[in-house]
Amino acid sequence: MKIKICGITDLDTAIAAVEYGADALGFVFAESKRRITIDRAKEIIKVLPKNFLKIGVFVNEQKETIERILEETEINAIQLHGDESPDDCAGFLTPVIKAISIGSAKDILKADEYECEYLLLDSPKGKYRGGNGTSFDWGVAAGQKVKRKKVILAGGLTPGNVIEAIQIVQPYMVDVSSGVELDGKKDKEKIKRFIDEVKGRKRNGNIQIAR
Repeated sequence: MKIKICGITDLDTAIAAVEYGADALGFVFAESKRRITIDRAKEIIKVLPKNFLKIGVFVNEQKETIERILEETEINAIQLHGDESPDDCAGFLTPVIKAISIGSAKDILKADEYECEYLLLDSPKGKYRGGNGTSFDWGVAAGQKVKRKKVILAGGLTPGNVIEAIQIVQPYMVDVSSGVELDGKKDKEKIKRFIDEVKGRKRNGNIQIAR
């Protein structure tokens, strides 16, 4: 099971997350309390493992701006978390993750409109697009096999509920942000607890995920 820690803003947290076993880090370049500057992202990314998954999160951003940030920061995957159309998601040389807000099972059907490799299932938007700490009804995603896409589950995940969410949805990856924060900032202990839960380090054996 892959794990993404999203909303990274400082080097110490990034290094800790990698050491604990995270598989991807997310850097938010859209309006958010976790928004990061290009220069700060560059400082963090340059010390991360070369082949590590470093995801830039964008909301309704111009393609030219995204490509410029990719070039400057060495981000190696794009998460489009706004109202982007299938055409908006096409034409990138970098892998694209399209986020879709899930209110009902019908929303998941939108996935087939997109040619991107990954689909991120998130709760309906709040003040910001993502990272609001609320979950959706995982049952509507149970058993949904999105053609040719790797599913990433996000929205209100915590160390306390992530196992239940995985067992219901059986995603390729889980994505957490506010669920590993304390007083609005990333908490290393919560990050470690989350990763340990998902990786099965405190239980007998790992979660059995159908493929």
